[in-house]
Amino acid sequence: MNLEQLRGFTTIAEVGHFTRAAEELHLAQPSLSRQIASLEQDLGSELFHRARGNISLTAAGEALLPLARRMLADEENVRLEMAELAGLRKGRVRLGAPPTLCVSLVAEVFGVFHRRYPGIELHLSEAGSKNLLDELDGGQLDLALIVTSEHAVAQKNLESLPLLTEELVVIDSSNNPRLLGKESIDLKSLSQLPQIVFSQSYDLRASTMDAYRSRNLVPNVVLEGGEMDAVLRFVEVGLGVAIVPATVLVDRPGLTAVALQNPRLTRTIGLAHRKDVSLTRAAAAMQEIILHTASQLASRQSRITSLQVSG
Repeated sequence: MNLEQLRGFTTIAEVGHFTRAAEELHLAQPSLSRQIASLEQDLGSELFHRARGNISLTAAGEALLPLARRMLADEENVRLEMAELAGLRKGRVRLGAPPTLCVSLVAEVFGVFHRRYPGIELHLSEAGSKNLLDELDGGQLDLALIVTSEHAVAQKNLESLPLLTEELVVIDSSNNPRLLGKESIDLKSLSQLPQIVFSQSYDLRASTMDAYRSRNLVPNVVLEGGEMDAVLRFVEVGLGVAIVPATVLVDRPGLTAVALQNPRLTRTIGLAHRKDVSLTRAAAAMQEIILHTASQLASRQSRITSLQVSG
């Protein structure tokens, strides 16, 4: 078994076709077929069900796929680590983050990192915390920002550094406010205002709806299924209010916020990585910038609390 065989196997699994996989790998199809046949012989199991126009994984193939992806990711990390020995002039960092953090913490981190290390490629995976942990476990990410209060790190080869705790607040338009003069609002009063809610894929959507259900309340939804950038803009133009994490308020003069009371909702953010693989120098530099930027955000916004241990 070698890495070329595993690369061929994973590509076929992803595209579902031998010919298209061969084209993607710049191989002749007979060469790719021989690679897979040799791999199956070495493992003593068939990896694909082969039917005309339909390629699917066998049970053995399903078991091999995450392992193969991890091995290929580790091989790529070794190559990048060697390139980085020149002094972080080359390399790549793959960061995962929920959409709610991409418009705040991640944007600031990437700005600092790119100015400091312009030769390093940045790759961002934007998804919910559960999917990000799966990608990290599979070797597809170097680091992942996750909502640890919603998704604990269950994988044995992963661990998470605590970053910050932030309040969930109610945002309103600065130019067309509905909450003028208020410093806080309870969930019952909020349920009577026009509200914009996020798409089903957001952890934030689930936690806020759970809070409504626990008090037998139903929000007055005027728009459902928004993504973070759109929701913020809709609030700015006065379409409604929304519940968001405090981090998104940094440097947004078009928005005002009031505290949410009864209940007070918070969430905790952590930075996850694999314990069984050392961070590349580029990923370690990214981690350092994330830790520093998270601490800076907490110092600029009273509704954010840093969880980092000083010293």
